[in-house]
Amino acid sequence: MAKVAVVVLADIESHADQGRGTNALELAKEAKEAGDEVAIVFDGAGTRWVPKLADPQSKMNPVFAQLEENVIGACSFCASAFHVKDEIKQTNVKLLSDYEGHPSLRGLIADGYQLVTF
Repeated sequence: MAKVAVVVLADIESHADQGRGTNALELAKEAKEAGDEVAIVFDGAGTRWVPKLADPQSKMNPVFAQLEENVIGACSFCASAFHVKDEIKQTNVKLLSDYEGHPSLRGLIADGYQLVTF
C-alpha cells in the first residue's frame, strides 16, 4: 500500500489549469480505489478549487464528494491571498497553517507520503 499526497497548486482559470485539477482528482481516486493512503492538499492558487469542487452544481462535485474524507485541507495563507478564505470556511475543508501560515508539506514527506503536485 502506497501513501500518496496529491497537492493541487493549479489555478482554475485556463483549460490547462482545469486539466491539472481534474488529473489531480483522478490520481487521488485511483490511489484510493487501489487501497492506498491518500491525502489531498490545496495550496497556492489551488485553494480556488475548493469552493468550485464543493459546489453541488459543479460537474466535478461527485468526484470531490468521493474524496472529501481524504482532503486534509487548504492553505490558510494562500486562501486569503487568492480571496477564497471565507468561501472555504463555508465548506468542510480545514484551513491549514502548520508552518508559517502554510500547510507543512515536509510533514507529509516525514510521514512517508510521496508528494505529487498538479
